[in-house]
Amino acid sequence: MAAERSIATRNSSNRDSEAASYGGVTTIAEMNGPQRAAVILLVLGEDHGRTIWREFDDEEIRIITRAMAELGTVDADEVERLMLDFVGRLSSAGAVTGSFDRTISLLEKILPSDQVALIMEEIRGPAGRNMWQKLGNIDAVVLANFLKNEYPQTIAVILSKIRAEHAANVLRNLPNELSIDVVSRMLRMESVQKEALDHIENTLRTEFVSTLTQTRRRDPHEMMAEIFNGFDRQTEIRFLAALDDSNQESAARIRALMFTFEDLGKLDPAALQTLMRQVDKDTLARALKGASEDMRNFFFSAMSQRATKNMQDDMQGLGPLRLKEVDEAQAKMVALTKELADKGEIVLAKGNSEDELVY
Repeated sequence: MAAERSIATRNSSNRDSEAASYGGVTTIAEMNGPQRAAVILLVLGEDHGRTIWREFDDEEIRIITRAMAELGTVDADEVERLMLDFVGRLSSAGAVTGSFDRTISLLEKILPSDQVALIMEEIRGPAGRNMWQKLGNIDAVVLANFLKNEYPQTIAVILSKIRAEHAANVLRNLPNELSIDVVSRMLRMESVQKEALDHIENTLRTEFVSTLTQTRRRDPHEMMAEIFNGFDRQTEIRFLAALDDSNQESAARIRALMFTFEDLGKLDPAALQTLMRQVDKDTLARALKGASEDMRNFFFSAMSQRATKNMQDDMQGLGPLRLKEVDEAQAKMVALTKELADKGEIVLAKGNSEDELVY
């Protein structure tokens, strides 16, 4: 493994100049250390190269991936000379081509997606891929928050260039009057001159897309809320109580982001009926056994008198339950609710009905 690291970091004092001059290399004599490592890793592929990639630190990965993305085509003879020079023998791999797409494909099979996104965004630079494709991968709420300060005509042009489904989500998140104005302009819009499109692309690139690396970063409170959702009730209470003492603001944000069994009490009647048809009766009985009186009444309201009596009998017949058993049953109901929401069968809401959160 030391040999690979040596190739990747050779001439480390000249890293900055190497990063700017990788293109057009076709012979071993013209290759620097990172370029040689790039060829070897392309030949090895994701399966055989995985353990090598894991030995590099972030800086070394950036250097090698930049070299790989800009490598171009290396003749089979040169590949053979390089491999013979490196290990003394070569598997029949033929010529290799380093490209942006192949580099992403390789890294995504080896490294975490967040790390790949950050590395490739840095390498991609301002030229980037097609701007409209890039906009299509931006969260609709983030894009709407940026566009709401633009001229309606500009918004209309932008939304006409992205996928219809994504444009619909962006429109839903724009202020009502502005969204109606944008729709009207899209209906009346004729062909847009290339100069105007270029200007819009440059504006988006300099004012918005340059900050995408930061906007991709996930809110740690959201991540912790998902983790806390997986806790049993006692562990959840213990951690939140500790957070209340050390960081009350973070504790409050995590509570607001969590979706718990009590949040099922905010389901609308149609969603509640859908859940009731899907949930196992034994799971429901165990979940309600340890629920508050209000939550029990909420679920009983969706049942007939006879079904309510049968459920109460089932709960009584369970006898004493450990808190862990109740927590597990309630967690199953929460997971089932989220699954139904993912399928689009129900809509989840927290707080006001205007603040719908679909999981």
